[in-house]
Formats: sequence, structure tokens, C-alpha cells
Amino acid sequence: MESKDSRKAKIICLSNHKGGVGKTCSTCNIGAGFARAGKKTLLVDLDPQANLSLSLGLTDVEKSIYLVLLGQIPVEEAIYNVTENLDIIPANLDLAGAEIELSSEAGREVILKECLSSIEGEYDYILIDCAPSLGLLTTNALTASNEVYIPLQAQYLSLQGISKLTTIIEKIQRRLNKKLKIGGIFITQYDARKVLNRDIAENIDKYFENIVLKTRIRDNVTLAEAPGKGQDVFRYNPKSYGALDYEALCEELLTK
Repeated sequence: MESKDSRKAKIICLSNHKGGVGKTCSTCNIGAGFARAGKKTLLVDLDPQANLSLSLGLTDVEKSIYLVLLGQIPVEEAIYNVTENLDIIPANLDLAGAEIELSSEAGREVILKECLSSIEGEYDYILIDCAPSLGLLTTNALTASNEVYIPLQAQYLSLQGISKLTTIIEKIQRRLNKKLKIGGIFITQYDARKVLNRDIAENIDKYFENIVLKTRIRDNVTLAEAPGKGQDVFRYNPKSYGALDYEALCEELLTK
């Protein structure tokens, strides 16, 4: 068994500059699924909307990723425990000003990477929930990560602009993080009864070929209800389609 001292977390960010694709939902439930599988997991909320934090019941937090990025507190002070094996560094609305406040900092693209370096040995996985944008915060997430996963709806508009994201990822790979790779694309809010969903999913499979994950997250109301209770889908309704799909996705990721 790997010792704590030799362990180094795999850092994964979930990114898509289109909103409403299930990015935060996926970060929350993949993290919870990893934790259930015995993997020590840290979630990092890097979205000023703080939806990941709210989804897990954290509201009005005083110590957040914003203060960590500004160097006002050490990263260890901003870690909150959620459940066994699952921690989170939450966000709040203050984070909205971080892009401007950090824009003049030397090495501004690697601030998050440096902040996480002191706690990498504490975790098996660190999952970063990115804002639906391609600004400095997302750049920091991509620079800090080993892999990026892209959630994608099986809808026509979701395909628009995906080339912009992949272009940004390629630039990060060349200039800031040569180890970064696209770990995979997975389809969310999928309804096999809809011809459009099936057609778009088929096109995604053809266009992106071997980086498309097999698991598809079905459209399921439980996934929308769970955040209102401040819970991941496994705690809220472990027998729901949402829980079963994210469990399958986590198994696929852990064996990938």
C-alpha cells in the first residue's frame, strides 16, 4: 500500500465554457463516488457562483479558495470535511474579483498549482470545478491539472465552441503544462428516447473517437433535487438512475 508520504494526488479539472452541461453536478458526484470507493478526495470550487459548495451544504463560508489564491491564508485552513474520504475547498462570490486582482501578479497562471502543492500528498484525487469561462481561473485549473474532463450535453449547441476549449487546452499544453491531457469527454443529460440525443451522441462518438467515455449520464430529476438538500446523489437517493450512472462513470474513470 502506498504511503502517505509517497502519495501524490492525480489532479483533474472538469471544464466546459458552456453553462448548464452538468459540470458542477459531475464534479460533486464523481468526487463522492471516488470517496465511496475508498479514495481520499478533495474538491476545489473554482467557480465564483459557488454552486459546488452550495450543492454540498456550504453557505456563507469565511475561509475560501479566494483567500487561498490571494495568499491571505494557507490552503489547509480552507479545507472543510464533507463525508468520509471527501473534503472541499469552497468558493464564495468574492472569487468573482480574483481574475482582476490576480491579473498583475507574476506567475499568475500557476498560483493554484503552487497552492495545491503542499497538500497533494494528502489525497488520491483532487477535482477542480471550473467556471463556465476561459479566463484566468480556468487557466489556473488547467495549469494545475494532470487531466481535463469535458462534460457535454447531447444537444447541438453543446458542440458549438468545443473547438475553442480544445484550442485553449492545446495552448496550455504547449506553454504552461506539458503533462496536461484530455482525459475524456462524457455525455450528460442523455435521453435515449430522443432522436436528437441519439444522433448527437453518435456524432460525438465519431468526432472525438477514443476519448469519449462509455458511460452516459441520463437525464434524471434526482440530480437536480440533491443539491437542494446539500447532498451528493449517493446520499440523497442511492438507487436513482443518477446515482447508478455516476457510480458507473466512477468505475470507468478508476479503471481507465
